[in-house]
Amino acid sequence: MAANSDAAPAPDAFRRAVEDLMSAPWRPELQVEELPAPQRIAPYSAAITADVVANGDDVGSGRFVLLHDPAGNAAWQGTFRCVTFARADLDPEMVTDPLLAGVGWSWLIDALDGHGAHYDAPSGTVTSVSSESFGGMAGEPSRAEIEVRASWTPLLEEGAGLNPHLAAWAELLCTLAGLPPLAAGVVMMPSRRNPQSRSSRRR
Repeated sequence: MAANSDAAPAPDAFRRAVEDLMSAPWRPELQVEELPAPQRIAPYSAAITADVVANGDDVGSGRFVLLHDPAGNAAWQGTFRCVTFARADLDPEMVTDPLLAGVGWSWLIDALDGHGAHYDAPSGTVTSVSSESFGGMAGEPSRAEIEVRASWTPLLEEGAGLNPHLAAWAELLCTLAGLPPLAAGVVMMPSRRNPQSRSSRRR
């Protein structure tokens, strides 16, 4: 958690949201850790990062950043803002599908609505890219991936906590990575908080 104002303590509303962020349960395929929060974007911020691991393979990743400005922000249309990133490997043949971007965006909106998240002013981009290797690297397989970068204003003032928004983000990560819905009876795992460990990993 970062409070970018030097002396002012974090507001109670932000502290409650951070408690939700750091104690949220996650499905087993998500390896979630705290991330140093960005500075100078908002007076208060907190962040987590996640890897999606299936059968020992890293098939996706993402970040979730919570911003808070008690004075409000006209661009946000509120005092909080969720800023997210999600990416996953993709079948190279899917990159040319003209409907892919719209479908990727609908996965986010459907996840927010499906988990009962109250929100306003959603915005973002969906990008699909592919790469092929040549010359001395010609033997490398083709690669493709999809990225969703999005932000929205969580309406926490209406009594709903941050958990529905976190559940929606987790569902987006898993959907992009091609994971099936969580089976009934599967226990969600608590988050791991170790912001230092990310420095030794990729990216």
